[in-house]
Amino acid sequence: MATDRLVHILADPDRSRELKRLLHAAGLTTVVYETAHCFLEAAPGLRDGCLLLDLTTPGVESSALQAQLKVLGVRLPLIAMTPKSDVITAVTAMKAGAVDFIEGEADDQRLLAAIEKALADAEDERSVGETAQAARRLAVLSDRERQVLDEIVAGKPNKVIAHKLAISMRTVEVHRARILKRLGIRSIAEAIGLSALAALASSEEVDQKLF
Repeated sequence: MATDRLVHILADPDRSRELKRLLHAAGLTTVVYETAHCFLEAAPGLRDGCLLLDLTTPGVESSALQAQLKVLGVRLPLIAMTPKSDVITAVTAMKAGAVDFIEGEADDQRLLAAIEKALADAEDERSVGETAQAARRLAVLSDRERQVLDEIVAGKPNKVIAHKLAISMRTVEVHRARILKRLGIRSIAEAIGLSALAALASSEEVDQKLF
């Protein structure tokens, strides 16, 4: 299952069945929740996809639900829906953090486009989060350990690293072991992966400064 193509649906049973058929036909995976309570019980473990919320669902109050999700640290993009035009409800939902609002009898393509955008935005945010996390993890390394890791990432063998940094091969090996321990990982391959992600974080910061 492609988790980034996952849509959580909180709506009454009839509406949920309609939405499920539509989204499955579009190649999306769905999980249906009958009540806000059921959704909030599952919410802390949810990391992928987006939430499609029908505001007419009995027992659902959008701003309260969104506030609870923030408290739980759940960052799923939320698309709010209502079958009738309601400007006040729309404004309230958007102020509370909804990424889109579908009102009235919106056509299927409008709804699918909103979902696709929400999923794409969620993936972008997740990628940014991963790169920032990698940068924070590498920050625990000492300057010398980071130098050794940079040389490893460049594909240099221990002998070359030792010569370039004017240290012994044994010291290089000690630094390699410390790098793994400090980062809480088991292989240099994982360290290289973290370094690559951290480099993406740095490039994103440069892009933001330029634009």
